[in-house]
Amino acid sequence: MGCADVIPGVSGGTIAFITGIYEELINSIRSFDGEALQLLKKMELKSFWLKVNGPFLLAVLAGLLTSLLSLAQLMNHLLKHYPIPVWSFFFGLILISSPLILKEVKKWSVSAVIAGLSGIGIAYWITLISPAQTPTNLPFIFLCGALAICAMILPGISGAFILLLLGKYEYMIQSLVGFNWAVVLVFASGCVIGLLSFVRFLSWILKYYRFPTLALLAGFMIGSLNKVWPWKEVISFRLNHEGQQVPAFDQSIWPGQYLEKTGGDPQIFQAILFTALGILIVVFVEKLALALKTKP
Repeated sequence: MGCADVIPGVSGGTIAFITGIYEELINSIRSFDGEALQLLKKMELKSFWLKVNGPFLLAVLAGLLTSLLSLAQLMNHLLKHYPIPVWSFFFGLILISSPLILKEVKKWSVSAVIAGLSGIGIAYWITLISPAQTPTNLPFIFLCGALAICAMILPGISGAFILLLLGKYEYMIQSLVGFNWAVVLVFASGCVIGLLSFVRFLSWILKYYRFPTLALLAGFMIGSLNKVWPWKEVISFRLNHEGQQVPAFDQSIWPGQYLEKTGGDPQIFQAILFTALGILIVVFVEKLALALKTKP
């Protein structure tokens, strides 16, 4: 999830769904309620720890932080120097994951079909939006944190990509690198408030409208495939915090057009290989998770 969350276009929620921990993650975060706060006030730490599913959340958080701290630079390096294999790998991950989620829709209805098609349309539309110019005041930074964390928890919609659309991806990276604690803390506060609020709604809708919701989430993943398509043509640029010109907006093109439009090698063999690797990993993880669940 940590690796996915640093890449604009890949959602940590997608990885949670692939590994089979999505609903447990949602319900664990949702358990931070008034009762949990009362236990904390009374210093009943063991009861609090068990109520919020502490061991599970600690493991997830440790994995996230470890990945963000150790692999963020590696992922940025790989994306810069090997973009087609990296995007092909994530394309394979998401491509195989969406039908696995659809398999969980045990009963199809008109509402489930509409939800699935809506998910595809919404996610695809989001991948086409150009990054915006927005303010840098603290209330807006708070809002960015709330929106980004909600997107991060949804499969198929990347929190990093939402920040890019809001024009604050580079700004937040610069704030983190430059230890601008006022901005970082306000952003983190937005993340916490947004997450605790949104997971309650998400948990409720999964409980009472499970099949349409699963269809919607699968639709998000299918629609987001446009963002992780390996072959892109850059159509506009922006300046990063170092004053360097970097891609701001691109569009998907066919492999055959890639050499003509960019002058680069489309690396079709590598793309197929890494797409297949992504698919195989998801299938392996699903089989492993199933085996662990059924293990006595």
